[in-house]
Amino acid sequence: MLTVKDLDVGNKAVLVRVDFNVPLDKQGNITDDSRIVASLPTINYLISKNAKVILVSHLGRPKGKTAEYTLAPCSKRLSELLGKKVLFATDTIGPEVEELVRTMQPGDVLLLENVRFYPAEEKPELDPAFAKSLAKLADLYVNDAFGTAHRAHSSTATVAQYFTGKKAAGFLLQKEIDFLGSLLKNPERPFFAIIGGAKVSTKIGVLKALASKVDVLMIGGAMAYTFLKAQGIQVGSSLVEDSMLETAREILALNKNIYLPEDSVTEDGKTFIGNIPDTCKGMDIGPKTAEKWISALQNAKTVLWNGPVGVFENPNFAKGTHALAKAISELSCTTIIGGGDTVAAVEPFADKFTHVSTGGGATLEFIEFGSLPGIEALST
Repeated sequence: MLTVKDLDVGNKAVLVRVDFNVPLDKQGNITDDSRIVASLPTINYLISKNAKVILVSHLGRPKGKTAEYTLAPCSKRLSELLGKKVLFATDTIGPEVEELVRTMQPGDVLLLENVRFYPAEEKPELDPAFAKSLAKLADLYVNDAFGTAHRAHSSTATVAQYFTGKKAAGFLLQKEIDFLGSLLKNPERPFFAIIGGAKVSTKIGVLKALASKVDVLMIGGAMAYTFLKAQGIQVGSSLVEDSMLETAREILALNKNIYLPEDSVTEDGKTFIGNIPDTCKGMDIGPKTAEKWISALQNAKTVLWNGPVGVFENPNFAKGTHALAKAISELSCTTIIGGGDTVAAVEPFADKFTHVSTGGGATLEFIEFGSLPGIEALST
């Protein structure tokens, strides 16, 4: 697989898949621009080499073309970050976009409208001509959107087939591959993983993969109650996937060092050690669990964390997640945050972690499978 530095980009039109799927408030203002900032090294490099930079991204899950999901705010913010005007196309493909590209000068940057305004983005088979129309805009293709590399969409995978020998990974994508690849191949041990979140069913693959790879696996969040119930512990009215109880037992059998919460903070603010009464619902790991996990983590040489261990959006149930975040940020070892909600949860300490991944589902699937459709598309 080539990297962007391997391409001769001077005076060439370069189609760059970025991940500008940023959160917006009700007024359409960007509330967190970290994904745009993460794309700057690749964009600035291409500008410095006099490329014509054509950016393509999605935003949200629009049902057709709706103003609510326009990428116009991203164009404005990127202009501010680059210190130069970013052109904005009100469509993704078509004659008007092609004309904009034709009039671009070396060093210009053009952001296309939300690629998901076209159903063929998420379902390439609906209209194979869509990816071809995207490809027609450029001489070269660069994928720098790790967060969407697990999706075999038109702009992340299909379009790459039109650029044989003329496609590459951007700096952000390459950084993610290097970090996570080395983590899988040869982590410094003891290797600890913390997996949180709501459902076992969405993380079966990564839990099984990690259980056989890590020295210690800590399972928190609502999914922990499925594992606890599978062991015969009473979990009250906590979220449980009864269909996953046998799967939970299979995962527990893969590694003798799997930590589950020993105490829980419930919806009414009480803390229970062991069994939770029928009328109570677990919402966070308790102080005893946090203390034990933090003590164990002092021995770690590598820590991977994906998924908060409580309903951290509510301050009453954020103590476990915040205690872990602070403790892990102070460890003198390799610490990796696996994207998604965990990034928001550790935000006050983000600069103290070795690597904060820009992927959520992409990070987990890369750990599970060792590659992703968007990465494989660059290698063929």
